Amino acid sequence: MAEARPVSVDEATLEAYEKAKADGVETVFDRAARIKPCPIGAAGSCCKNCGMGPCRVPAPKNREETPEEKAKRTGVCGATAETIAARNFARMVAAGASAHSDHARGVALTFLEAAKGKLKDFTVKDEQKLYQLAMDLDIEIEDKETQQVAIEVGKKCVAEFGKQEGEGLFIKRAPLKRQEIWRNLDIVPRGVDREIVEMMHRTHIGVDQDYENILMHAARTSLADGWGGSMISTELQDVMFGTPEPVAGKVNLGILKKDEVNIIIHGHEPLLPEMMVIASQEPEMLKYAESKGAKGINLGGLCCSANEVLMRHGIPVAGNFLQQELAITTGAVELMTVDVQCQMESLYQVSTCYHTKLITTDRRAKIEGAQHIQFDEENGLQVARDILKMAIDNFAKRDQSKVVIPDQTQEMVVGFSHETINYLLGGMFRASYRPLNDNIINGRIRGVAGVVGCNNARVQHNANFLAMIKELIKNDVIVLTTGCSSMAAGEAGLMTPEAALEFAGDGLRSVCEAVGIPPVLHMGSCVDNSRILMAATAMVKDGGLGDDISDLPAAGAAPEWMSEKAISIGEYFVASGVYTVFSATWPTTNSKAVTDYLFEKYEDSLKGMWGFEADPVKAAQMMIAHIDKKRKELGIDKARERILYDMEKRRELDAA
Repeated sequence: MAEARPVSVDEATLEAYEKAKADGVETVFDRAARIKPCPIGAAGSCCKNCGMGPCRVPAPKNREETPEEKAKRTGVCGATAETIAARNFARMVAAGASAHSDHARGVALTFLEAAKGKLKDFTVKDEQKLYQLAMDLDIEIEDKETQQVAIEVGKKCVAEFGKQEGEGLFIKRAPLKRQEIWRNLDIVPRGVDREIVEMMHRTHIGVDQDYENILMHAARTSLADGWGGSMISTELQDVMFGTPEPVAGKVNLGILKKDEVNIIIHGHEPLLPEMMVIASQEPEMLKYAESKGAKGINLGGLCCSANEVLMRHGIPVAGNFLQQELAITTGAVELMTVDVQCQMESLYQVSTCYHTKLITTDRRAKIEGAQHIQFDEENGLQVARDILKMAIDNFAKRDQSKVVIPDQTQEMVVGFSHETINYLLGGMFRASYRPLNDNIINGRIRGVAGVVGCNNARVQHNANFLAMIKELIKNDVIVLTTGCSSMAAGEAGLMTPEAALEFAGDGLRSVCEAVGIPPVLHMGSCVDNSRILMAATAMVKDGGLGDDISDLPAAGAAPEWMSEKAISIGEYFVASGVYTVFSATWPTTNSKAVTDYLFEKYEDSLKGMWGFEADPVKAAQMMIAHIDKKRKELGIDKARERILYDMEKRRELDAA
């Protein structure tokens, strides 16, 4: 019998997992081994959308079926495997879009109240971005105070959620050709909520029963996420908390401290985490911690709340999705706060094995057994202080005999917002993506890949991320990451400028050395995939690489995905013209027609399509092949001789 594969490629995770087993604590890895997925449900053809089901429709036979055989492969209502698979896929898009967009709604409402002066703890920190955002939203800024501009921006952003007609305001940020494609297909999103509600209606029993029609509205719904809710969230968070700039950080479970109060902030919304950062640095709070025997207060993050405060403040990251239980099993965490998305219900049960307090902070996301403290935007800083005091008071209850903190930490450089990349490449006065485009045209950089998404306990933790990313940068493809993917890359040491020397191909290495950047750029949290859309658009607008996102030598991937949010993200990248490859699993394989439509026919209309390959290295090679195809179509597939232009040759260029 073959030896069992380790649950992770990360040493800190393996060490913490072994401690959890020794402590008798069950984790996500144990449950994944114990619980096997339903093969029909996993392949997308199990329907439970009404009380006559669930109807489990098997895959078609490997031959042409008779009409009688095909008729037997339906649900009670007559729904075919194609209809069922399309509905299930579309509902995943709707759920993922709703998660991002409900996050964004909360940010927009908070921003508007802060702009009106009703929230003393939230202010405008990036005025320049506020004014740029106002201009993008067709708001007049001349002779207006900052507060008035902020109020008008807030009102327009809030209105985007409930708008019934017209077009989403951020759609016009996309390249003109891309806007034309969307309009011709009639998939330009209206209001964010409008598209999600219609998607749920269409997939109700007895409504839309044409899988192509369902999937085109799935594209529209996803665009309401990527070019709507997620973009609103990213933009307003930057205005309120500051646009990220490169900052040094640390990642992995070793960031926990034996002699300090350890607090983990977990989830996806940055409102409370921002207040926790401020409160944890207040002299009075530090003195209170010392009075309880601690040498300080140590904040650490998990998932996207971690990414938000990491990028803006350098707050260290304890880990990604599959490491959340293991942070508690170190025995060193006094308190963990959770808000929304990706927190496991098992956290409470794990916390009872140690002294850790688990605090839920959002009315939409409670966990049975956990203590709930509702985050109140009007008194945000005070709520943070109250939670910190609870953690400090809990420090004395730590059982030192149960404390085992892995040694592993890794330095990384993060904070590569769209604006930062623009500045790093072009400088303060000539900020531009032109150097990136030029280096793609001359072949030093082969192309660009977005590698994003969550962890999945069905595959080895972080293994797919690292195998794919290393294959890409080895072949001169620069990688942009967000979410759990960025933490995996950080833990493996791929987010330092020095990583280019060890892992990147000669061309990419030369560019990274010249600019002083890592070969893998951390662009933020899940909602910040909108930054990648903006980067792609900037590349198009700078010229030389086609006139649409679909022309770019670029591809996307989520090699360890598990969340419906990942499906929504992938769908809005495909709908924006990006070839997007998933690994781990795929949710429509019991319907060849639906899978073929997503993997092939989408390209005819959207100019982007899905791909699936379980092996992450092969998936990376598929992405590279696509990048090479785009290079050939652009006529930049052959190496060009470098020419030093004198004044006479420059005049010739100008005359042309």
